[in-house]
Amino acid sequence: MNTEIVDDAAEPQATTESCHLVVEVVIEIPRWSFLKRGSTGSIDFISPLPCPFNYGSVPDRLGLEGDLLDAVVLGPRLAIGTRIKAPARGAVGLAERGLYDDKLICSERPVTGNTRRQVLAFFHTYIFAKRLLNMMRGLPTDGYCTGWGDAVTALARSGPRDATWKGPAVPF
Repeated sequence: MNTEIVDDAAEPQATTESCHLVVEVVIEIPRWSFLKRGSTGSIDFISPLPCPFNYGSVPDRLGLEGDLLDAVVLGPRLAIGTRIKAPARGAVGLAERGLYDDKLICSERPVTGNTRRQVLAFFHTYIFAKRLLNMMRGLPTDGYCTGWGDAVTALARSGPRDATWKGPAVPF
């Protein structure tokens, strides 16, 4: 597999072998962890259910909500802080509090239909739990999962992170 190097200042590039984008992801939540950390490293909440995937962000890209672009890395558990370059095979969209948020789905292997269903089931469950948490916090409970999408489109919607970015503008 072609694992093209992604330079911190460069736009994500398509690989020549698979036509998938290779992105660098920093793991914030190791697979099976209960702690939900934000992009700044602070703990957002402790989940009653573990995250079944490695969850992190693309350190040089900002999503539409103004935070680092989220990414899931499928495969074995990776330690918090691990930096990995992986092909982005798809994306899942979440909409909440008037904001839209792409989650890149990264994997060394092509994503099977069964894995896609598992990822979507997780995000549908996650957004339901997030609506309950927002209700308890007195925040809007309008969150929903928009489904599976294309990684190229998700990356095109993201923007570059510059030196002025200090963290998300909207609190978790």
